[in-house]
Amino acid sequence: MADSSSASYIHMVQHLIEKCLIFRMSKEECMEALSKHANIKPVITSTVWNELEKENKEFFESYLQTQSSSGANRMSEAETSELIQKIISDNQSKKDD
Repeated sequence: MADSSSASYIHMVQHLIEKCLIFRMSKEECMEALSKHANIKPVITSTVWNELEKENKEFFESYLQTQSSSGANRMSEAETSELIQKIISDNQSKKDD
């Protein structure tokens, strides 16, 4: 049972990272946002992010290039907090189904 809950937790972290990517957050910004708003330890976010990078090398190479050239479309801290809380709440609702 612990394996199932660990896998579920990692899947949730991956989902949150994917949302951070949609909003053009850097790895550091994502780690800070998930730590602050979802109580996910930065080392967990970093580990999952690194695995995603390994599995999707071409995507992340392109992502890092475009991210470094466009910093204007970032969300405010309040928007980030609201989004992460909504994602966590939606994830909890799916578990309850």
